[in-house]
Amino acid sequence: MKSLLVSLLETGKQEERESLEELKELVRAVGGHCIGYITQKKSHPDPKYYVGAGKVEEIKQVVEGTDAEVVIFDAFLSPSQVSNLERSIGKKVMDRADLVLEIFSRRVRSKTAKLQVELAKLTYELPRLYGKGKELSRLGGGVGTRGPGEQEAEIRRRWIKKRIQQIKEELEDIKRQRREQRKRRESSGELRVVKVALVGYTNAGKSSLLKLLTGRDTLVADMPFATLDTTTSARFLFPDIKVLITDTVGFIRKLPPELIESFKATLEEVQEADLILHVIDLSDRNWLDKVKVVREILKDLSAEEKPVIYVFNKADRVVDKEEDIKYLTEPAFMESRSVVVSAVKGWGIGELLKAIKEKVDELQGAVQ
Repeated sequence: MKSLLVSLLETGKQEERESLEELKELVRAVGGHCIGYITQKKSHPDPKYYVGAGKVEEIKQVVEGTDAEVVIFDAFLSPSQVSNLERSIGKKVMDRADLVLEIFSRRVRSKTAKLQVELAKLTYELPRLYGKGKELSRLGGGVGTRGPGEQEAEIRRRWIKKRIQQIKEELEDIKRQRREQRKRRESSGELRVVKVALVGYTNAGKSSLLKLLTGRDTLVADMPFATLDTTTSARFLFPDIKVLITDTVGFIRKLPPELIESFKATLEEVQEADLILHVIDLSDRNWLDKVKVVREILKDLSAEEKPVIYVFNKADRVVDKEEDIKYLTEPAFMESRSVVVSAVKGWGIGELLKAIKEKVDELQGAVQ
């Protein structure tokens, strides 16, 4: 998939260019190839094309000269903008949400995650069908009649609405089953259970950390959204307390709202957690900005007040020896307990377990 990326630079801030670089990584995650960028400095999006009409003509010329197969915008486009752009450029147009949803649809494995992705895609597709029928059909027989394209679009709309309702009902059943499973786990004998959720920006190393903490073999890859299915494993930190550790889907800036909404069944693990381990890529020079993104999403999930430990991962990319961890100053920027680790090398694991133990003691109300 030869892709041309397009971005509007409204503020000129560095984060806009970083978002474009991230879009390139998302293209790579679906096996695509970025042939280049086109940017435009503009104070606000154009309601018809998102970029200006002159820039649309430039995009068309670049597409024709490079044989680009798809044009991807680093934004959430309206249905009319997508339609206008495709008509003017003559190629498929995608936005950031389309790309993220494509990644998710290819990567998910569990039944729950597949349902959630299907829901997100259908929710995103539905408004784009309105008005689409007229474009598909130029065969209307007169005033008050419908052409074949409009009839086809209407059938598709009805099917999508019915399917969305079916998926929502299935997801509600799954949420009920999970709540019952949690109750059974928590009421099993005298055993006390503490629920810990791993959250963080995508590719921060959450899956590697889960493997280090629990020994569970999970897929680890250096790319966005390497793993999308929620994974829960257990570890005993005390003789009578089981710690359930759940790895959740990684976050990104500009995460499609439909995706957050449809993934509530998975992200419910965050809402139900007693403790959050916020995993941060220490080697990423933009780590602080990404912390802010994760915090905003936690706020959307009503989980921003939960106890948190900040876990600065990938220390092996910053220092050469484990003993040099103590010289790193990044944890000083955080308001809560922070530890530095390398999930790959196993550095700092003792300090992390100690921090978890202290938080568990606080949650339990007394040191056992």
